[in-house]
Amino acid sequence: MRLCAGAWEGLWLCSMDRQLERATREELLAVIDQQEEVIATLRARVAELEAKLEGPGPGRPVPGLIKPRRQKPESSRPRKRRAQAYVRRRETPTRWVEHALDECRECGCHLQGGSVKRTRQVIHIPLVPVEVIEHVYLERRCPVCGLRNVPRVDLGGEVVGKNRLSTSTMALIASLREVVRLPVEGIGWLLATVYQLKVSQGEIIRVLDLVAQRGKGYLEKLLEEVRASAVVHADETGWRQDGQNGYLWSFSTPRQHYLAIRQSRASEVVREVLGEDFSGVLVSDFYSAYNFLDAPHQRCWVHLLRDIHELEERHPEDESLAHWARQVHALYREARALAQSRAQAPKRERMALRQDFEERILALARPYLGEDAPQRVLCQRIDRFLGELFTFVELPQVPADNNAAERILRHQVVSRKISGGTRSAKGSRTKAALASLFSTWQLQGLNPFLTCRELLNSP
Repeated sequence: MRLCAGAWEGLWLCSMDRQLERATREELLAVIDQQEEVIATLRARVAELEAKLEGPGPGRPVPGLIKPRRQKPESSRPRKRRAQAYVRRRETPTRWVEHALDECRECGCHLQGGSVKRTRQVIHIPLVPVEVIEHVYLERRCPVCGLRNVPRVDLGGEVVGKNRLSTSTMALIASLREVVRLPVEGIGWLLATVYQLKVSQGEIIRVLDLVAQRGKGYLEKLLEEVRASAVVHADETGWRQDGQNGYLWSFSTPRQHYLAIRQSRASEVVREVLGEDFSGVLVSDFYSAYNFLDAPHQRCWVHLLRDIHELEERHPEDESLAHWARQVHALYREARALAQSRAQAPKRERMALRQDFEERILALARPYLGEDAPQRVLCQRIDRFLGELFTFVELPQVPADNNAAERILRHQVVSRKISGGTRSAKGSRTKAALASLFSTWQLQGLNPFLTCRELLNSP
């Protein structure tokens, strides 16, 4: 059977199409195999990286930066019902607004009387404009002798001197500055927005200077109380004055807080504030400025343990360092436990315990004093401050750390970050005075606004 030329051409084209289809299929299969190999390699790499990072996943621990989820304990018995339900506290109403219908919604009958179905409280702060009180002094002439009589009015309980702002307004400005940590511009905006009182930034600064000046006698008494305290916490942080670096020094007790801003970070500031006759216990970190005060010391154990922990992180493979760190931690925990349990023991017994702990920690530090070991510097620190590490064991009223100074100084650190510091020496003195006053009032549980107003009203 003979085929025409057109038929042969059609068969040839079909054969070529099948060959191209087969070649394309083989190429696609090869690409798929290659991609599967790449995917398998990437999956293995991802699993390797997750294992190194200890990322979350089945069978892998949670990274150290993430706080582990706390398992809730299973309750073995149902929760006990409270005798009183604790709901949102209701305030004492100052104004009542009654809502009632005068006509029935169904038939339109006139309604009277009624009973309380429900109540709802709305707490509203009225935006009351400032009250400007103008005192008018009338002159009256005596018809007998002709003397012109003008009253002499004492406004000592309302204003200070010839200032136009009342003592309450001044106390509010100082409280907004120190308690709320508002900048001067923010205080002016608040007074203008809420009370419609326009006060310039210069006048606000003069008010702050006046409050600090009025508290001068209180600050002198405060400093005497700090110097006479049995335990004083000391710390310092950076402060900027007119673009120059300085330091904010903090000296605190459970009821007093005295601050001073100085350009120096030397020991003369410690001697200036506490005085040469200070006989209490000074709790501080290991900064050298506190070394020259001739008084009992307690060095902060939190700083020492923190440095030990950072040293372990830098040398994770050093087993000797890890063993030494565990021994120091265990000794500190034992000293804390004994200091609490033997708080009522005779002083001679507590002194013996303190000496025993000093000998034991020196035994831990002595092997590394001259060795080329990572803990050598910390062991030298322990050897140098050996007599100032376990004061809390002998004296129960002395804490083992300086956390109180860190916490009370945090407020001023935030204030520094907001304001950026002060611009002059006078501004630094005002800042230190106001911070000392308001911080002390808060430590004593006093209302800073009311106490500041009382200070301004005092003769």
